[in-house]
Amino acid sequence: MEEKKELSARDIIKNSAIIDRPRDFTSPEALYSKLIQTVRSYHPSTDISMIEKAYHLACNAHKDQFRKSGEPYIIHPLCVAIILAELELDKESIVAGILHDVVEDTDYTNEEISEMFSPEIALLVDGVTKLTKLNYKMDKVELQAENLRKMFLAMAKDIRVILIKLADRLHNMRTLKYKEPEKQKETARETMDIYAPIAQRLGISKIKIELDDLSLKYLEPEVYKDLAEKIATKKSERQAYIDEIVDEVKEHILEAGIPAKVDGRIKHFFSIYKKMVNQNKTL
Repeated sequence: MEEKKELSARDIIKNSAIIDRPRDFTSPEALYSKLIQTVRSYHPSTDISMIEKAYHLACNAHKDQFRKSGEPYIIHPLCVAIILAELELDKESIVAGILHDVVEDTDYTNEEISEMFSPEIALLVDGVTKLTKLNYKMDKVELQAENLRKMFLAMAKDIRVILIKLADRLHNMRTLKYKEPEKQKETARETMDIYAPIAQRLGISKIKIELDDLSLKYLEPEVYKDLAEKIATKKSERQAYIDEIVDEVKEHILEAGIPAKVDGRIKHFFSIYKKMVNQNKTL
């Protein structure tokens, strides 16, 4: 069953997509404009009327709600929808991303979402709501984490439910600095144990990497700060080395007449940290 879900995910996700970060406190109007621009970049013929309808409904439903940062709550579902659009998901996923908190946090019902949009979108929203209610406690970590990962994959009849939930968690991690320290650590641990491994299992490396790095930032703040400072000073040196290796490999591949694309990347923070711990090394 899990294998089938993995294949489905790879069919609808573009792994090369860039998961962008709109700056804090961007206006809802600017975020909505970015969302539509992103959707049209990979699907120019898409009728956006349903997305627009969802946007106006969510704006009205969340109008009196604010996040810990002080920004209007509508910022969150819009950022979730943008992440989904950057993964090049379908219109139904984008709409469900905008509406994903409407049933849980406002007076709207799932039946109303079904009538106003479609049963398909209502099922996606309902699936995200159910996944949100799964509880994770920080004792018996390994066993519980694996069980919860299995429950996530089993409960989501549609793989898009998991993708929406991952986008939801990614934006929450990006704005975690506004939470209390204890909540930061709790959320970061849950993210590292549950969400990052699921993103990896589904082959969404961009999200997996960012979730890992953000989790490390709150679980090991001093380590993260030290890594950030040291990596920043060596970044150009590391990039130059990678570029040199990539050029050399490309040259050999070209000489061999093999059609291929060669890319290189600098290791992300969590990957470096894990390697340092495993090999008892420093930067």
